[in-house]
Amino acid sequence: MQVLGIDIGGSGIKAAPVDTKPGKLLAERVKLETPQPAVPDAVAKTVGQLVEAFSWTGPAGITFPGVVVDGTTLTAANLDPTWLGLDTRALFSKVTGLSTTLINDADAAGLAEMAFGAGAGQQGTVLMVTFGTGIGSALFRAGLLVPNTEFGHIEIRGREAEHRASERAKEQHELSWEKWAERVDEYLQVMERLTAPDLIIIGGGISRKADRFLPFLTGLRATVVPAALQNDAGIVGAALAAGLTQPARAGRPA
Repeated sequence: MQVLGIDIGGSGIKAAPVDTKPGKLLAERVKLETPQPAVPDAVAKTVGQLVEAFSWTGPAGITFPGVVVDGTTLTAANLDPTWLGLDTRALFSKVTGLSTTLINDADAAGLAEMAFGAGAGQQGTVLMVTFGTGIGSALFRAGLLVPNTEFGHIEIRGREAEHRASERAKEQHELSWEKWAERVDEYLQVMERLTAPDLIIIGGGISRKADRFLPFLTGLRATVVPAALQNDAGIVGAALAAGLTQPARAGRPA
């Protein structure tokens, strides 16, 4: 089946049509900047522009950087507080005229990696962590998704983890790869104590440069690997979450 996957982030919104059976993009992805301020009407307008860019009329799967329950967004740390309590799925359906599904962004990336990427065939505990504007997380046990974990907001050294160890934090503080990796290593050690994963998958755009920081992650028991789908995982996972050809044991998206 073909589904338009749309991945909403704090700095950019990207989309591409996806063949959900092999998990492949059917066209070059298109990326637009996330409006600032990132209020619902402005973001919905940008989503509509991406739908128009592909002249899309079929179903769409959309990610959101926050907790999503039954299509309603309950948190939005890197967007605008006006998203809180909003029926966001209904908003996107109205603006686009499409049948839409809404899922947490890191959960979507995790679904894609478990189906087609670094987590394929893994039946233990798998933790996916995405590093970008913030830190997203997706947790799987025996292939089942535990939705909306949002582990990027746990406290480390008196601050939210994503304020210390996200890709944006690396840029803001002008950290070298080694210094940033020390913060990532500390964060992942905390996550390892909390979730005892067998496998940790590092996602987000920075996964393309995994060779620059993975060698510095030395304090972990779990195997740590970069996302195979890299920064396309959110788009592919959004399409999977639309309910067409989902991974056989993937948890039900919001």
